[in-house]
Order: sequence, then C-alpha cells, then structure tokens
Amino acid sequence: MNAKPFVYFLCTGNSCRSQMADGFLQSLGGDRYEVRSAGLEVHGLNPRAVQVMKEDGVDISVNTSDVLSLELLNRADYVITLCGHADEHCPVISNNSVVKWHWGFDDPAKATGSEEEIMNQFREVRDSIKRRIEQFLTEGK
Repeated sequence: MNAKPFVYFLCTGNSCRSQMADGFLQSLGGDRYEVRSAGLEVHGLNPRAVQVMKEDGVDISVNTSDVLSLELLNRADYVITLCGHADEHCPVISNNSVVKWHWGFDDPAKATGSEEEIMNQFREVRDSIKRRIEQFLTEGK
C-alpha cells in the first residue's frame, strides 16, 4: 500500500494560520493525507487560534509550534504557504515532484480592536481556511 501524500503547511510563526490548516486537514482528510505544519520561526501556539478551532469542533491544543524542517520540506508532496512572508522566504525545495501552492490569508494575530472584533477576525480567517481545505479535498487543488 502506498503512503499517504504528505502536505506541509508553512507560515511565518506556525502559530495561527498554518495550525488551523493543519487541524482542518487532519480532521477532514487525515485518513487520506499525512499532515504537518511549521514556521520559518517559532512563535508558539496562539490561544485564540486554539479557541476558534475548538468552537468549530477541532482540537489543536496539543499541537506544537515547530520550525521548518528541510528534511520534511523535501519529503513533502505538497508545500502550501499561508502567508506572503513564508511564500517569499521558503527555502529552495530540492524535491522536483513537490507541488507548491500559496494560499494567502490575513494574519489574525495582527487584528486590532475590541476582544470581540479580534475574535471575529480569527473566525473569519478560520472559516476561509476551512473552505480552502474543503476545496482541496474535493478538487485536489
């Protein structure tokens, strides 16, 4: 039996967007894909990201904020960046068969305003990422 295709989500700090994408793909397609996420830096798991994912039934509270691994990067079947900084600064991938995509989402950690306004920004980004993961699972792109 062939191994599941490996999807590697990348963001700057591996604290919000890549964690959400990781959580949704694990939850919705973990039977079909091996999933990991990482950052160009490690910023720690954002508690608001954990909270909004929990509201949608996905527990990412045990995830860790990890720095990009060149070994995993070059083993990936799909490398998906979720922020412009990670897309622009992603190291060269030596795996010629990797599919690299950029799915840009606003950084909810930069949201300002009241706590309710900030949480609503996290929810909007969460919902956008979920729709994109569902599209990936349906269309394979």
